[in-house]
Order: sequence, then C-alpha cells, then structure tokens
Amino acid sequence: MMKRKKFWALLLALAMVLSLAACGGNGGNSSGSGDSGSPAAAPEDPKTDGEGSSQADAESDLAYIQGKGTLVVGMTDFAPMDYRDASGNWIGFDADMASAFAESLGVQVEFQEITWDYKVMELNAKSIDCVWNGMTLNDEVKAAMDTGNAYCLNAQVLVVPADKAADFESLTSLEGLNVAVESGSAGEDAAEALGASTTAVAKQADALMEVSAGTADAAVIDLLMAGAMIGEGTNYANLTYTVNLNTAQGLESEEYGVGFRKGSDLADAWNSFWAAAVADGSVLETGTAYGVQESLILE
Repeated sequence: MMKRKKFWALLLALAMVLSLAACGGNGGNSSGSGDSGSPAAAPEDPKTDGEGSSQADAESDLAYIQGKGTLVVGMTDFAPMDYRDASGNWIGFDADMASAFAESLGVQVEFQEITWDYKVMELNAKSIDCVWNGMTLNDEVKAAMDTGNAYCLNAQVLVVPADKAADFESLTSLEGLNVAVESGSAGEDAAEALGASTTAVAKQADALMEVSAGTADAAVIDLLMAGAMIGEGTNYANLTYTVNLNTAQGLESEEYGVGFRKGSDLADAWNSFWAAAVADGSVLETGTAYGVQESLILE
C-alpha cells in the first residue's frame, strides 16, 4: 500500500514538472527566440524607418526649418551687410534678404550673432541654420558647408590712414607692417600671404578701430564694408583704402555665398528664391538702399 502511494506521488510530481516546462516555452516570453540563452530582441523603435536610420535623419533640412517655424541666421556686425539700427534691430543687405528668404519659406527669421571662427561648429550643432554674412566662398568654406550660388562680388582692400596714403602707394608686399584683420577671414589669409604681421580681432569693424587708433599700421577688410564705413561722412573720415594694392600677388577678387549644413536642401531653396528676387527687382532695390553697387550683385 505504501509503495503504491509513493508511486502516485512521484507520478503527480513528474506531471507538474512537465506542465511548468510547457508553460515556459509557449511563446509568452518576450525573447521569442528559438536559441536558448539568446538575449531578448529589443523592441523596434517607433521613430525608425526599418532601415536603422531615424526619421529625424531622413527629414530634409527644409522640413526641419518649417517644422520649428524659424530660420536662424548666423552673422556678425558687418555693415552694410548686417548691422543694428538705432532701435537695435538687425538690418543691412544680407539681413533684409535673409528676412525675405525666411518669409518665402513660411517661417520667421531669427538673427544670431556668432564668433566667425566658430561658424561651422555653430552650423553643425544646429545653433544656427545658415551663415549669411558676406561670407567668402573659399575652398575651406566649400569643404565644410553646402552653399548656394554666389550672389555678390567682393575684394579685399588695404585700409590706411588718409594722411599716410602716399606711403603705401609703392608697396610690393606688407612685410614689416602690423595689419589688423578679422580672425578666420579672407582678409587674414590675404594679409599673411603678403607677409604682414597680423593682429587678429573679432570683427572687421574692430580692425578699422585699430587703424584709426594707431595701434595697427593698416587693415585688410572687405571692399563692401570699406565702401560703406570709410571716408567723408562716416565715422572713419580719417581713413582711406586702395582696391589695387601694388604687390606681386595682389588682393584678389572673390565671391560671397550663403552657407548651409552639408547635404541641406536649403541651398536649392535659396537658389530658387534668389533667382526670383533678382527677377522681381527686390535684390537691386535692397542693394541700392544699402549702397551695394549694382555691378557687384550677381544674378
């Protein structure tokens, strides 16, 4: 009798073990894998597109701008392209055209003053959405950004005290001169190529202050700024400039462009906007208002 009870007790225990084993393998477990010991498969991220890239990555830059409702323009104080009026609002040839571009996209414009040396970092970090500030289209810029078509011609010019202008007429280099330049600018490159000892400052306007104060022999800045800020009727009536520096290498002409993030579809949108703005006369009208010569504006 005791043997029979033990037999049934063992049989019942075996049945319970088999039942528990069956429950453990019925697919209710989140792993769902046929391999014992395999880690549970991570649930699919609802923000991905099935190929591992996120929707944010796949989204166009234009869609990103329109989604947040603002176009953040990175710039510096650089008359006549970008500067503040008496009320503290940003105006200028570039600023006004940037506002018109934002309007064409259906968004608000927001101006963000930046340190010029950090423009690419700011752009890639999405602190700004474009660089629009009389930016020279050199090889470094083209490698770091996608740019729209060139929209304006420019040149680097040598700014000197008006009462010493004759001393600079026969120069063949800038060796031995202390020349103020904006850090990271085309002017800095040009001055160093011509042998100058350079004093780097934050803005081109600061370079003019250095010459006016006598702490620099000269400055190399953009022609467009020189035309607007130097000479009779300006704050720098004591300064003058030369376009055709008599040197072996010279200060070459250049082109301005607007910079966007690499791969951005905003560059194409900008090209379409600019072509339309040239055609309807708004580019020429804005240029005239800020003293930008018609011959320097590109279609």
